[in-house]
Amino acid sequence: MARFQTDKQQARALKKQVRALLLVDDHSILREGLAHLIDREGDLKVCGQADTPSRALAAANALKPDLIVVDIALKGGHGLEIIKRIGAANPRTPILVLSVQDETLFAERSLRAGARGYVMKQAPIDELMTAIRRVLRGSRYVSKRMQERLLDTLSDGQGTSGPRGVECLSNRELEVFQLVGQGCGTRQIADRLQLSVKTIETYRAHIKEKLRLRTGLELMRTAMKVASEEQRF
Repeated sequence: MARFQTDKQQARALKKQVRALLLVDDHSILREGLAHLIDREGDLKVCGQADTPSRALAAANALKPDLIVVDIALKGGHGLEIIKRIGAANPRTPILVLSVQDETLFAERSLRAGARGYVMKQAPIDELMTAIRRVLRGSRYVSKRMQERLLDTLSDGQGTSGPRGVECLSNRELEVFQLVGQGCGTRQIADRLQLSVKTIETYRAHIKEKLRLRTGLELMRTAMKVASEEQRF
C-alpha cells in the first residue's frame, strides 16, 4: 500500500512538471505543426489554440495555461495591443512572442508591452524550446543578436534609435508604416486597424514628419524598402 502511494505521488509530481501552453496564431498549419513539435517534448504540452485576440482571451481565461505563445500580427488584432490585452486579463501568465516581424523593431517594444520574450519564426526550433523553458522559469528571452543590440543601446546612452530612424515611431505609427510597406492604401489600413481614414491620414503625416519624408510616394518607397530588408532575416 505504501509503495502504491509512493508511485501515485511520483506520478502526480511528474504531471505537475508538464507545463501547458496556449498557441495564438492565425495560420492554422503553423499552429498545428508547432503543437505537434511541442507535444513531443516530455515537459510541455499544448492545451489550446486560438486565431484571434478575442478567442485568445477566452481560451486563456478558460484554460489557465502556464504560458501563452502569441504572434503580434493577427488578423483583426492591433499588434502590440494584443500583448497588453492578454496580459491585463491574465497578469500571472507569461507571454512569449513568436513572430515573423523583425526583432530589431519589435522585440523591445514587445517586452515593454508586457511580453517576457521574443523569438522570430525563422529561428531554429531548439531556440524556441529554449525560450519557452526560460520564460516558464521566470526569466526573459531575446536572441543573442538582440541582446547585443540592447547592450549597445545602453552603453551608447542613446535610447532606442537606429540608422533607419524607424525606431522613433510610436507603436501605432510603426503598424501603419508596415502596412504601407505591404502596399496597403489608407482605406485598407483603416479597415485593418479598425480606425477612421482621417486617423490613418494623421498617422501618415506624423510618420512623414518624423522620417523627414516630403510626399506620400517617398513614404511608400521608404516603407517598402524597410519591408524588403526585414524579409532577409
